[in-house]
Amino acid sequence: MIRPLTLALMLAVSAIPLAAKESAAPSHKSALADPARPAADRTRDAARKPAELLAFAQVKPGQKVGDYVMGGGYVTRLLAAAVGPSGKVYGFQPAEFIAFKKQYGDDQAAVDAAYVNVDAVAGPFAAPAFPEPLDTIITVQNFHGLYLKPFPAGTGDKASAALFAALKPGGTLVVVDHSAAKGTGTTLSDSLHRIDKDAVVATLTKAGFKLEAESDLYRRPADPRSANVFDDKIRGKTDQFTLRFRKPG
Repeated sequence: MIRPLTLALMLAVSAIPLAAKESAAPSHKSALADPARPAADRTRDAARKPAELLAFAQVKPGQKVGDYVMGGGYVTRLLAAAVGPSGKVYGFQPAEFIAFKKQYGDDQAAVDAAYVNVDAVAGPFAAPAFPEPLDTIITVQNFHGLYLKPFPAGTGDKASAALFAALKPGGTLVVVDHSAAKGTGTTLSDSLHRIDKDAVVATLTKAGFKLEAESDLYRRPADPRSANVFDDKIRGKTDQFTLRFRKPG
């Protein structure tokens, strides 16, 4: 039997239309041409469609934004150029990741040093300590990580609540992640590094977010969604969902 709350959530998810492709603003296009971006980042642009991602996230000059789990800093550098000198970017790297692999901390420090408008933020995966309310937070291919086996049950809920609290009223959260088969929830997060889109929507809705729009920017229907994302046969070609949530207010 489908419970009323579950049915309501399913209907709400199905009612969200694909967002119209938003035009990249001059600041989005100029972010790609930023001379401070390394060549390795530029080679990834064709697949990662950075101008389109910035447009979907509605990033504007002067905003205060967060990159939740910045990794090597690909998105952080784009955000720094897009918000400009009057804006601010907070690049968050989980303390657990830095402890596991020193390179995470080195990459964070390098990006922090290279951009005047970027500040490094560390802390527990489930408790990002952003120092001021943000207009937008972007997290790319990271949400499933909240359900990896090293992290205790409830990490996803705690992180979602922290992201909600970190935003200004009316602020947005953009989530991109590798798609798992529908109905699998978070069960494949550890083995395949994938997550069911509906599980993400349910978790963030529980935290108080409203799903506002979905983009097919990284849709790849040919992906059977059954292989580990690091498998050579599928790596770089996974089907991914792109969602924009808004904090009411």
